[in-house]
Amino acid sequence: MSTRVSEIAPTAPPVVRRRRSIEGGWKQITINRAFLLPAIVVFIFLFIIPLGQGFYWSLTDFTGYSTDANFIGFANYAEILRDPSMLSSLSFTVLFAVGTTVLVTCLAIPLAVQLNKAFFGRNFVRSLWFFPAVPSMAILGLVWSYILSPLPSGVFNTLLNDWFGIDSVSWLSDNSLARASVILVGVWAQVGWHAVLYIAYLQAIPSEYYEVAKIDGANARQQFFGITLPLLTPAMVISSFLLLTSGLKVFELPYTLTNGGPGFATYTITQSLITSGVGQGRYGLASALAVMFTIVVAIVGFSQLKITSSIGRRFS
Repeated sequence: MSTRVSEIAPTAPPVVRRRRSIEGGWKQITINRAFLLPAIVVFIFLFIIPLGQGFYWSLTDFTGYSTDANFIGFANYAEILRDPSMLSSLSFTVLFAVGTTVLVTCLAIPLAVQLNKAFFGRNFVRSLWFFPAVPSMAILGLVWSYILSPLPSGVFNTLLNDWFGIDSVSWLSDNSLARASVILVGVWAQVGWHAVLYIAYLQAIPSEYYEVAKIDGANARQQFFGITLPLLTPAMVISSFLLLTSGLKVFELPYTLTNGGPGFATYTITQSLITSGVGQGRYGLASALAVMFTIVVAIVGFSQLKITSSIGRRFS
């Protein structure tokens, strides 16, 4: 009995269908890219073009009041490096952003663990911790400027004198104490909000993990470092990003609390940009400071991504 060759040889796939599938795939890719066009246009017009214009104005003596601007090269950058107020604003802004991020993270996670436990009046205690995040930073700065007043009539100085007989402390008139006071007030205002963020992630952790850990004999410390902290890594990434971005653009709290003083100890980038650019009509100099600040923000942002990714790999 003979067998036909056509019955043995495999049937070739239809060329028409493959061509149609390839054409459909390219059409889908084109449609997907078309949806990205509005975002790309917005990114170009609201970020790339202003960034390029800012860099151009930073190389001129543009005053903001006249369209005549002379090209002066990197003279504005050299002036910034010689200006103590500019350097102080740059250093304190970075110090405030990094300091509040580290302190809030170290305090908010243990606080969230405690507030996540069942106890009497838990919701009321949570609301007390969350309340400092409700008023604006400007109002908190005004309130704490009275509490931390270096005068004997200040709240803290009055309590120290009445209870312990300690003389007045220059909370806001000493460089180091003023910086520490601004950072600590910023931490106090944000730790409750970020604790609530961590509580939301804690409630998403299955309770079976802790039950198995207890059966294996793990104590509370081992459960925290072995289960809680690794599973809170996504929350730490979000929290640290929010803290860094808000810390780098801080203005209201130092301005109302210390007005940038004493001297330029608590001067911020935003205050320096407003003072130099708008107040003194030195838009070229302010643009140079903005460019330098953008570079610093990029460095801090990439460092934050590296640290959080390394933490994620460590606990994964």
